Amino acid sequence: MADKDGKPVRTGSERIRKLAQAALNADVTVEQVDTILEGLSETLVDLNKSTENLDATLERFNDTISQINQLAPRLNAVVDRMEGIVDRVERIVGIGESVMTPLAATEQAVRGAVNRMRRTAGL
Repeated sequence: MADKDGKPVRTGSERIRKLAQAALNADVTVEQVDTILEGLSETLVDLNKSTENLDATLERFNDTISQINQLAPRLNAVVDRMEGIVDRVERIVGIGESVMTPLAATEQAVRGAVNRMRRTAGL
């Protein structure tokens, strides 16, 4: 038997078998999609937990940055004080060097005189 297009006509039992096979294939496909969706659901739960942890971490990071911002002016003040101290120490050292220059010259003159006296005295 052939239909109008020249294709053989299927019998009722062939159609039922084809439909049954299509239904089985659809059932397998639905099971596969269901399995994929379950896995995706688990992945989304894990992703949600990770996002919550990331949010908590970002909050702690933000708090840390805020504390650093609050600490910066105090650190600047400490640095300014330290620079003042260094300037004063440099001035003191400069004064000490100025005071020591005549003493060093006097010491050398006295040593020279003592050495000449020793040589003259034969000591």
